[in-house]
Amino acid sequence: MTELKERRQRAIAEIIREKALSSQDELAEHLSGLGFAVTQATISRDLEQIGAVKVRRSGQLSYALPEQVRVGPGPRLASLLRDFVRSIETAANLIVLKTPPGSAHLVGVALDQSDLVGIIGTICGDDTIFIACASTRIAADLATSLRTQSGMLQ
Repeated sequence: MTELKERRQRAIAEIIREKALSSQDELAEHLSGLGFAVTQATISRDLEQIGAVKVRRSGQLSYALPEQVRVGPGPRLASLLRDFVRSIETAANLIVLKTPPGSAHLVGVALDQSDLVGIIGTICGDDTIFIACASTRIAADLATSLRTQSGMLQ
């Protein structure tokens, strides 16, 4: 990584920690004020590389860093599952979660950081999360647990 890229990504992280930014345009303005000339594509790549995700704070979406959204298997994870997961299906040893566009990464980070037993790893796209489990039985049990936490099983 180049020195300029490292400085820019550190600046982005610091801006996100200090301000509730809801768009890449807002972030570009702040970076410009710090002397960084960046394109939207560069900002998008930087946000992805530092793990920034959009979260709902006080009813408004804004960027957050992974350490700002750490969750356990308790109420916060359940809240994210209720708010963002639209369906939970199993396919052999995989669990497939569908979310609204742009929300998969937020839920995936929360799952990765949780202590839920049975998760080997996750892969997130824009609106889909694949959760790999060690067996079909573990996947079925975990999917039931996630459905319960999300409110899909009452």
